[in-house]
Amino acid sequence: MTGVYSFDHDHGVPARELGHLLGGKGAGLAEMTTALGLNVPPGFTISVPVCRDYLENGWPEGLDDELRTHIERLRGRMGRRLGDHQDPLLVAVRSGAPVSMPGMLDTVLNLGLNDETVEGLARAAGDDRFAWDSYRRFLTMFATTVMGAGEDLLPTAPDHAGADELRTHVAELKRRIAEVTGREVPQVPFEQLRQAIEAVFRSWGSDRARAYRAHEGIEEDLATACNVQVMVFGNRGEDSGTGVVFTRDPSTGEAVPFGDYLPCAQGEDVVSGNSSTRPIGYLADHQPTAYQDLLTTLRRLELHYRDICDVEFTVENGKLWLLQTRIGKRGAVAAVRIAVEMADDPDIALSPAEVLVRVPETIRARARAEVAAAAHDPGVGTQLLGSGLGASPGRVSGRVVLSADEAMDADGDVILVRPTTSPEDVAGMSASVGILTTRGGLVSHAAVVARGWGIPAVVGAETLTVDDAGVRSADGARVKAGDLITIDGTSGCVWIGEVTGSDAEAADAVARRLPHLLRLDEWAQRPEVTPA
Repeated sequence: MTGVYSFDHDHGVPARELGHLLGGKGAGLAEMTTALGLNVPPGFTISVPVCRDYLENGWPEGLDDELRTHIERLRGRMGRRLGDHQDPLLVAVRSGAPVSMPGMLDTVLNLGLNDETVEGLARAAGDDRFAWDSYRRFLTMFATTVMGAGEDLLPTAPDHAGADELRTHVAELKRRIAEVTGREVPQVPFEQLRQAIEAVFRSWGSDRARAYRAHEGIEEDLATACNVQVMVFGNRGEDSGTGVVFTRDPSTGEAVPFGDYLPCAQGEDVVSGNSSTRPIGYLADHQPTAYQDLLTTLRRLELHYRDICDVEFTVENGKLWLLQTRIGKRGAVAAVRIAVEMADDPDIALSPAEVLVRVPETIRARARAEVAAAAHDPGVGTQLLGSGLGASPGRVSGRVVLSADEAMDADGDVILVRPTTSPEDVAGMSASVGILTTRGGLVSHAAVVARGWGIPAVVGAETLTVDDAGVRSADGARVKAGDLITIDGTSGCVWIGEVTGSDAEAADAVARRLPHLLRLDEWAQRPEVTPA
């Protein structure tokens, strides 16, 4: 069979044009590898048509042989073999649909670990704790993603556990997985690989993926690609870590890197919202060489794609690796500023007509509304409940709901309030006018989805506590489910009740805070630059 392609495969056309075949992630990895020569861990993409074949007819004939061929090529590139007891090759298995569906489809990391290869990894790395931490991560992810075990049913490792504690934890984790699922995680790495690929393909039909596609108007029969990539380790020590960064601020459009970094962690830790991430500037202070490499890479990507890019990366022992790039989702205000400034950038030089295609009147109108809302003074006597990170601009009022199900069942405007959101919450998120989380950073699941959908969001409001009764602030103020609150996705403020203000300064605020919009409006009046 055909349909499996190495990242460096010559397709005869730019890989960036092959999202329909390679999926968005696969196309980005191939483009960074072939066209830009960036530091991308080697791998291969099982194409979208193969997934369609699987979903219609089951495991395709000949796919096992293709996988073995490509795994053997990785052995030749890396000098390590999948399943080797001395220095094992480990891989990541990630989805990648033709249309971006952040967090909706499945991923398995650290694949290839078992009771023997974990010892080989420990010896090769000279770090027992790193190896056993990677093994417990793999077992947990495989059990939940592939075997369907509820994460809440599995034991969690003690904080700051050492190697011996992690060994004990892994033994208990394996016992509990077998108890919950009725079977054990496979010890044969190729069987792990096959089951992980099937899980990625099946995740196309998950409830969360269907809810996201319904909101976005994505075709149901599109399907996803699957990317198998050599692992690089952000959890290898204090000079390692992982992050997600935009080439520009996706809320304001300012031409500065925007994102989160988490030392000694893997990618899922950053986007889950369960960890306290650091701003991307942390990398500049603690690993300046890796940060400078990142800045150079971000600029190259912007020039290549002529747009804002969203990038996932890992730093392993001080070395920068690129794991994904795609065109970044952005708010309306950011869309206006980015498009105009890219027209002014002589190395990008968007034409006025290209700018107006990217920023049609619907987006310009939303940008005006967001700036006007931000100009409203909350007024004397307004009670501030708390504050967090403004993750998706706009100010909205709604009644508090504490679960996705409540949001879907509610009448009227509601704000979904959660410690964090996960892909399982997307249906409730789409039914809400705003989102508030008490944990997570600017590239957490809640932030990314809200920004893409234009829903105001505040994340990481750490002074607030969510429980079954409602929301409590550090000073004892409380709102219950059903009470009215207002959130501001620009400032990060959360108020009790409905916050309104005068519109007197709104028009002036647009002119002062978003002068780029005036230029766009002027271009839109010129017939020679108006898009056909």
